[in-house]
Amino acid sequence: MKHDLPAFKLSVPDPVRTSVIFSSPHSGRYYPSDFKQNTALDLLRLRSSEDAFVDDFMRLAPDLGACSIAATYPRAYLDLNRAKDELDPGIIDGLRHRGSGSRVAAGLGVIPRVVSGGRAILRGKISVEEAQNRLDDIWEPWHGRIASLMEDVHAIFGEAILVDLHSMPSEAIEAFGLRRPEIVIGDRYGSSASERIVEGIEAAFAETGLSVSRNAPFAGAYIAKTYGQPNLGRHAVQIEINRALYMDEARIERRADFPEFQVLMDGVLTRIADIGRPRQSGSLAAE
Repeated sequence: MKHDLPAFKLSVPDPVRTSVIFSSPHSGRYYPSDFKQNTALDLLRLRSSEDAFVDDFMRLAPDLGACSIAATYPRAYLDLNRAKDELDPGIIDGLRHRGSGSRVAAGLGVIPRVVSGGRAILRGKISVEEAQNRLDDIWEPWHGRIASLMEDVHAIFGEAILVDLHSMPSEAIEAFGLRRPEIVIGDRYGSSASERIVEGIEAAFAETGLSVSRNAPFAGAYIAKTYGQPNLGRHAVQIEINRALYMDEARIERRADFPEFQVLMDGVLTRIADIGRPRQSGSLAAE
């Protein structure tokens, strides 16, 4: 199958003024027609795995001098936060090399078998060729561009900070009781970003009055693990936003007060972009 649209929407300001790169790998909402014809689900259930509207929160990135990248295709079609070898024979017919790990076993590999609630996406399976087409046309361009953005920004500032924006269903944090976090910051328990950067991001959210936790229940997956190399000046932080803050989760629609929450997020992203701005030395500041 030939894919009609590019894998992502990219914004690179001129000049780039911060080492922060904003990304949204799960907000894509272009469902190819043949995929919709073969799904066992209606569109509303299919969209339940989307980080719907999260890409809207990156609207100020160009004005902030920050690069941003947002997925075009949805997570139910291909999950960009998985390794390309996390392949599931339950959805790919004739697959010779099965991916390992609990995510593949649960149907949540790079080409998912299920959406939330364990509901099967397709009536049957796709071919190995179709799976490879999705990887070639979507996964490879996305990760190639993320890697090049990190290198380009690192060359300018001596560091690169990937801030990976996601959303979490409110049911995912019900176990926390009355102390449910509204924002979860994942740095893979300190291995994907420096403490200075994580503290700055945490403060940016906490100052709005939102409750913030780290690494529970989400510590970061493939993207944070792959691009977070703080010893090399490359940092990656995953941010999960409670969907109930800004959308009707059942209808997958923006809440009436979505504009107000978007303004709040404008302020947060402004603060985060500031973390990646060059810091003047004492002598330069004095001059």
